Amino acid sequence: MKIQQKHIIESIANALQYISYYHSPDFIQAMTNAYEKETQQAAKNAMAQILINSKLSAIGQRPLCQDTGIVNVFVEVGMAVEWAADLSLEDMINEGVRQAYTKAQNPLRASIVKDPLFGRVNTKDNTPAVIHMKVVKGNQLKFIVAAKGCGSENKAKFVVLQPDDNVVEWILKMVPTMGAGWCPPGVLGIGVGGTAEKAMLMAKESLMEPIDIQDIAQKTTPSNLEKLRLELREKINNLGIGAQGLGGLTTVLDVKIKDYPTHAASQAVAMIPNCAATRHLHFSLDGSGVAILPEVDLSVYPDLAMDTSNCQKIDLNALTKSQMNAWQVGDTLLLTGTIITGRDAAHARLKKMLDNGEGLPEGVNFKNKFIYYVGPVDAVDDEVIGPAGPTTATRMDKFTDMMLENTGILGMIGKAERGEATIKSIKKHQASYLIAVGGAAYLISKSIKKAKKIAFAEMGMEAIYEFEVKDMPVAVAVDSQGENIHAIFKNLLENQ
Repeated sequence: MKIQQKHIIESIANALQYISYYHSPDFIQAMTNAYEKETQQAAKNAMAQILINSKLSAIGQRPLCQDTGIVNVFVEVGMAVEWAADLSLEDMINEGVRQAYTKAQNPLRASIVKDPLFGRVNTKDNTPAVIHMKVVKGNQLKFIVAAKGCGSENKAKFVVLQPDDNVVEWILKMVPTMGAGWCPPGVLGIGVGGTAEKAMLMAKESLMEPIDIQDIAQKTTPSNLEKLRLELREKINNLGIGAQGLGGLTTVLDVKIKDYPTHAASQAVAMIPNCAATRHLHFSLDGSGVAILPEVDLSVYPDLAMDTSNCQKIDLNALTKSQMNAWQVGDTLLLTGTIITGRDAAHARLKKMLDNGEGLPEGVNFKNKFIYYVGPVDAVDDEVIGPAGPTTATRMDKFTDMMLENTGILGMIGKAERGEATIKSIKKHQASYLIAVGGAAYLISKSIKKAKKIAFAEMGMEAIYEFEVKDMPVAVAVDSQGENIHAIFKNLLENQ
């Protein structure tokens, strides 16, 4: 049978919609296991939010994370495939991406920019995908469709080691340098051998495999590669980085490794993490119609609810610096009141305006407010806003002095660690940095009661919003005295 163009396009679109709001059962089970054994309360709360968010997303069929990813497609093309198509396979895949990301019932955030060196203009439909094709025997098309968030993709590492260098030592040295911006706990993919580009490709491909390390641990005679996976999982988790970098027992849910023959004088090693919004799906087409996607069993989710018994309720609209000075790192807060949003491009534009003496845009008042680093998904139906989880705050470090000195903000909300200079600036201005849970975007959006764009509307996800929030869950990561939760855990690790 000939494989129809329309079936390829529809299958790709359906798969991308599916993975935007459904975690795979193996991921849910692995995260649940990690949650149940966790003893560090902040990390346990973070994993609870991830699991609650996942269930809410599955029920509401809205994205797990506001960063709905860059699309990665791996396709095996059978040599005997017959086609009923006018477009190239690449164009069919990209049409499926376009349809998925612009679907009215569940629009996904368009994050892809063309001309990466210069204009960086958004393509508006998240095309093009990154596509890898392989020709194999058979008469089917076999697809792996993934959506890779940039918080984890940006933490990719690569090295060419000497043939007798220790790969484990290099990995254990690199993992702490990734910080918390990749939203652990997740899966770590490793590629060893081949050439530079082959190692990177294998690392990415390995992330498409199911989480099975618990089964490997039960084997009586694991292979050498499986022994290495078990060793790395244990040693990485013993680093104590934990969920969202908050310390704890689980940093990686699984470690995946693929290898390939290489030159005798080389040992290329690539490492890519997958975040708490792990999204990939496998399907085949044989000409009989559109791919049938897996049914979802909501019973795989644990019965969890947000534990707010130890949270401080904070009225942002009446907050003073003296009240904020009482916060300590690790405190969990429920924020109610007005916050202003802003991401990379918004900060850059604000800087240009301030440098030119123009002042802030009309209607934007940061004074005594917190700025939330977020690029939300567009709202649908009666939603106030779509999924609106934090972006990596480290990217905004270069703007922190500017914001604290010129806008009157009290502090910032994001995810991951801040740099040393930023922490000094926070201390100098007696500000605060709060973290929301990366991977809990839909859950966080439920705490946003009003939302309106107040500047840079033409910039899409980079627009500045004013949010009215009620009981938005956050934790104090850097307090007004400059104490830093990520540095505390780093020091503990170094002194073990």
